[in-house]
Amino acid sequence: MPETATSTVDQTPTENRYSRYKLPAAVAVLVIFHAVGFWGLLFSGDPVYFQSLTPLNLLLTNLLLFSFHRRWNIAFLVFALVVMVAGFMAEVVGVHTGLLFGNYRYGASLGVHLWEVPLLIGLNWLMLVYATGHIANYTRLHWLLKAVLGGVLMVVLDFFLEPVAMQFDFWQWKDDRIPLSNFSGWLLLAILLHIFFQRANFFKRNSLAPFVYVVQLLFFVGLYLFLQV
Repeated sequence: MPETATSTVDQTPTENRYSRYKLPAAVAVLVIFHAVGFWGLLFSGDPVYFQSLTPLNLLLTNLLLFSFHRRWNIAFLVFALVVMVAGFMAEVVGVHTGLLFGNYRYGASLGVHLWEVPLLIGLNWLMLVYATGHIANYTRLHWLLKAVLGGVLMVVLDFFLEPVAMQFDFWQWKDDRIPLSNFSGWLLLAILLHIFFQRANFFKRNSLAPFVYVVQLLFFVGLYLFLQV
C-alpha cells in the first residue's frame, strides 16, 4: 500500500517556532498571486499584460505547492514525469486531431509552445492531479472511488475555466463552442491519472495541496461570474 502516514521529524526550537507560520504564509502568497491576477485581468485596463504573466503565476504556484512535498523518492519523480508527459501528449493529440477533447488551438498567454502546445501545460496537469488527489484522500472512499472523485473535481474546475480561457487567449474552441467531448475527455484522462496517483508509492500528505485547488477554483469562478455580467 502507498505510504501516507505522517512521520516524526526532529526540529530545532527555531524551526518549531516558525513552522506554524509556513502554511498560513504560503496560503497568503497564493491568495495574493491570484488576487493580483484577478484585478489585473478585469480592472487594470491592461489585461494583455496580466495574461502574459500567467506562466509566471503557474510556475510560482507549483514552486510553492511542491515545496510542501515531503519524502521525495523515485516513485514520486516517476509519477510526476509520467503525468506531465501524459497530459502534454494528450493535448498534442487533441490540438492536431480533435480527438479526446474536441477542436481547439492554444493562444499565446501560456508561454512557449512545442508542437503547438504550451510546454507548461504538462505541469498544469501535474498540479491539478496532485492537488485534487490529496483532497480525495481526505475521504474514506475506496481508492478507485477516490480516483473518480479526483477526476470530477478537475472537471468542476475546468467547467469554470473554459469560458475564461477563451476570453483571455489561453485557448480557443472551434466556432467558440465548448464541446461536451472536452469534459468527457478531461474526466477520462483525469481518472486514469488519479488511478496512478492512488497506486503510486510516495508520501501523500501535502498540507498546501487543497488550498491550491480551492484558490484556483475561486479565481476561475470569480472570473466566470464577472464575464457573465
